[in-house]
Amino acid sequence: MPKKCLDKKKVSVLGIGKTGVSVANLLFELGYDVFVSEILPLEKVKNNIQSLKSGIKYETGIHSDKVLDADLIVKSPGIPKNIPVLVEARKRKIEILSELEVAFNYISPKLIIAITGTNGKTTVTTLTGEIFKNAGFDTIVAGNIGTPLSDFVKKITKESIVVLEVSSYQLENIKKFKPDISCILNITSDHLEHHSTMDEYIKAKKNIFVNQNKNDYCVLNFDDEITCGLGNSCNAKVIYFSYKNKLKKGIFFDGKSFNINLNNKKIKFDVNLKIPGRHNIENALSSTAIAFVCNIPLEIIKSTLNSFNGVEHRLEFVKEIDGVRYINDSKSTNVDSTLVALESFQKNKNIILIMGGRDKGFPYTPLRPLVEEKVKYLLLIGESAKKIENDLKGTTEIINCGDISNAVKYAKKIAKRGDVVLLSPGCSSFDQFENFEHRGREFKKLI
Repeated sequence: MPKKCLDKKKVSVLGIGKTGVSVANLLFELGYDVFVSEILPLEKVKNNIQSLKSGIKYETGIHSDKVLDADLIVKSPGIPKNIPVLVEARKRKIEILSELEVAFNYISPKLIIAITGTNGKTTVTTLTGEIFKNAGFDTIVAGNIGTPLSDFVKKITKESIVVLEVSSYQLENIKKFKPDISCILNITSDHLEHHSTMDEYIKAKKNIFVNQNKNDYCVLNFDDEITCGLGNSCNAKVIYFSYKNKLKKGIFFDGKSFNINLNNKKIKFDVNLKIPGRHNIENALSSTAIAFVCNIPLEIIKSTLNSFNGVEHRLEFVKEIDGVRYINDSKSTNVDSTLVALESFQKNKNIILIMGGRDKGFPYTPLRPLVEEKVKYLLLIGESAKKIENDLKGTTEIINCGDISNAVKYAKKIAKRGDVVLLSPGCSSFDQFENFEHRGREFKKLI
């Protein structure tokens, strides 16, 4: 265990979800006086409380002034930054950090790779982790992908490769966090209900490389207008990847092969990805760039790319019944994700699309051309059904099913051999589910 890096004695943790429990237990084991505060009532978080180490004090149903009796506040991802207790904490100059920052202070691995982006980060984090595992490294995959970094602090050694999925929520409260390799896949409108403006959202994403230096690497999407421009404000060595541009320096796809033009080397190789769509070619390009600068043998990179089956809830093949394929894309929590999912399929008008959930405040009109071209029936669920119907009216036949159970039953009734039933909600899940994983599992159970 590295030496104590946080010069604090009393710590308040906001949130008693997976991240809050993880960082609270870590800090308690390290000798801190830990207090956990959760706004949800006791009956909703009983199971989480049982996961806290004995001796950790907590409160539920309120963020009281007890939170402010601390040298440091650790804010769980997703908690709004301007709730009253945090506003008061800033007035009192109490430091506010993310779990990512705290855990970072207690690890000294061989390499830290951090991946962010509006879409694709889970796939790229998983795929990058697989490449390093296949190369024989002690590889830890953590962060926003499902297991907080704090859970792995004791397991990480000087020989470990740590591959992190990091969200804008985690990045907005960092101080010293610095990956050796950072990667921003894309930036499109999302989470503005939390960040307030697009500029604030971009600023949070940029924090992934804010502490990097000339000895580090930053992998950026050349085809994304925002990420392409970020290279000018990054101190690390920038490596661009592109799906549609032949780069003199970087890594690109020429329609058939991957091309690497880096470090005075020109390498070309074919890929045969199992996961469909342009976005997955981009994901594979970014993972290849990361692995290449770490000197992973090309054969290991190629074999991993070609054997990778994707991640759960992201264009996940569930089952084929009577010639109808069922696809779980529950991880689609914004309009751009649904757009990417639809682009992954051929131009046959054979998709029965299930959409809806909690609206994030963005129009669904960008989907109109693809829905008109590819979607046979649009089945709507959740709170956003009326808005989606208004935005996509006239593109295809639209049926409001209310919930996912009714949508699946109706899809089974109308689907014909050769059709695809695609759950790609384009919305958050919190109106009817605990999270997108819960939504995806329910869909698969119904299938």
